[in-house]
Amino acid sequence: MGLDSVLSAYLANYGPVVIFMAIAAAFGVGTLVFSYVIQPRIYSSEKLSAYECGSEPISDARMPFPVRYYIIAMLFVIFDVELIFLYPWAVAFDAIGLFGLIEMIIFILLFVAAYAYAWRKGALEWD
Repeated sequence: MGLDSVLSAYLANYGPVVIFMAIAAAFGVGTLVFSYVIQPRIYSSEKLSAYECGSEPISDARMPFPVRYYIIAMLFVIFDVELIFLYPWAVAFDAIGLFGLIEMIIFILLFVAAYAYAWRKGALEWD
């Protein structure tokens, strides 16, 4: 086996991946260049002003957020990740049988207990 056959086998295996990456990069760069070329260039003080949810910003940008926002975000992530585990279980339900059902009941009970605990502690209140 010569060097040419090894190189051609290598390109046959990885060539489509390289072509796909080149097309993806060209699409990204092309989209940015195209949007830069066709964008309107009309500047005004209104257009260049800071915009924050439809209202004028009136305070310092480094204002601390209450911890409650972070707690609600963490609870959302935790409960969302826990619920994602239900999908593979539902797909493999026939294969895992009664043992899988009992395990999932325990998992859901732990999920409900954590939800009840967060609710009782007031972590879900937005006030």
